[in-house]
Amino acid sequence: MANIFTRSANWAPFKIIIGLFFLATVVTSAVTYYSTPKYLRVGYKPQQPVPFDHSWHAGKDGLGLDCRFCHNNVTKSEHSNVPPTSTCMSCHAVIKTNSPKLAPVRESLKTGKPIEWVKVHKTPDYVYFNHAAHVNRGVSCVECHGRVDQMQVVEHTKPLSMSFCLDCHRNPEEHVRPIEHVFDLSWQPEGNNKKNRRANQLASGKNLVDHWKIQPPESCSGCHR
Repeated sequence: MANIFTRSANWAPFKIIIGLFFLATVVTSAVTYYSTPKYLRVGYKPQQPVPFDHSWHAGKDGLGLDCRFCHNNVTKSEHSNVPPTSTCMSCHAVIKTNSPKLAPVRESLKTGKPIEWVKVHKTPDYVYFNHAAHVNRGVSCVECHGRVDQMQVVEHTKPLSMSFCLDCHRNPEEHVRPIEHVFDLSWQPEGNNKKNRRANQLASGKNLVDHWKIQPPESCSGCHR
């Protein structure tokens, strides 16, 4: 009786095992890479050309500046702008005018060359995120950026991963707040304990979601454009 399979078929199981092992290695490596802080940038805290202390400028124990004093396009633009040198000098033309730490700011004003700030928060190029759409519907800066008003050096504290975004899109009532508190990073719902505050957040959040008719996209095309 003639052989149905060629002799090379004897190697087929071995090749299948090797192929599956290779595939598992690739998948495991990809999942590990894309889930590590290195990729998600959690903990990333670069030094800037000018040591701008957010905890002093925006913190309650400091000047307490509103986020919009510097990032003045955040309510009307997709992007939260980095302030121009003229914004810095609106104060520092008369405050700490000779500070060596502010030498790059004075040089920038003199030459017209922008300060090369190091970008901290970054999403992949294929992700669409509109700042104005979020802050105008009760999503505070703190939801994505953390307590920047307590940071001397701004740090990337949230993963900004797809699951992170979807958690909010699927449960917006847990994250939205009254519009007047969007830029108050220390704001919390009323309540004398964590359980009460959460209950009040859910109740208030649901009312805001209904009032604004918030329907965050959950399909791929909503954010991947």
